[in-house]
Amino acid sequence: MACMHDHSCEDHDCSSNWSLYKHIDLSKVSALNEAVPGSVKSVFKAWEHRLNSSEGYLESNDGDPELLVFIPFTSDVKIKSISIVGGADGSSPSKMRAFINREGIDFSDAQSMQAVQEWDLAENTQGMLEYQTRYSKFQSVGNITLHFPDNFGGDTSQIHYIGFKGEATQLKRDVVATIVYELMPNPSDHK
Repeated sequence: MACMHDHSCEDHDCSSNWSLYKHIDLSKVSALNEAVPGSVKSVFKAWEHRLNSSEGYLESNDGDPELLVFIPFTSDVKIKSISIVGGADGSSPSKMRAFINREGIDFSDAQSMQAVQEWDLAENTQGMLEYQTRYSKFQSVGNITLHFPDNFGGDTSQIHYIGFKGEATQLKRDVVATIVYELMPNPSDHK
């Protein structure tokens, strides 16, 4: 279920207007098993810069290709597709699993929980593949956790780009602090 970009992106919905990059809360993005702490933030960039890895990339610890990436959004989004640009020489992730609106997932949770959707990935070093989501399941996404359990045989997994295509709803999830319900009005409260 991957879409090859054999068309002009300007005529389709591949343009930056459909990129959810500007809706990612980069300050709260995190990854488990990253070799360089904080390097996960470098894989989120504008579509036209997806092949520029001079700013860094995400790599797993040596001998353990598994990665878990938590991505919160600044507003609820609808995700149509996900694009992953992996490393060369077998270091590209071979499988991706998605969990929606679940915070604090660790590796044992990711292995035991049912993912919203799973994809078998191709080695994609040029960024021309997109993996379509089951769109009805990817509505009102406040955050997404991507689990990359394995790669194509490398000692580490490398990710150079993660991109989301869709639309933002402009609704922000806020935690409600206190709600007070009155069964009967207290006249002293209402002057």
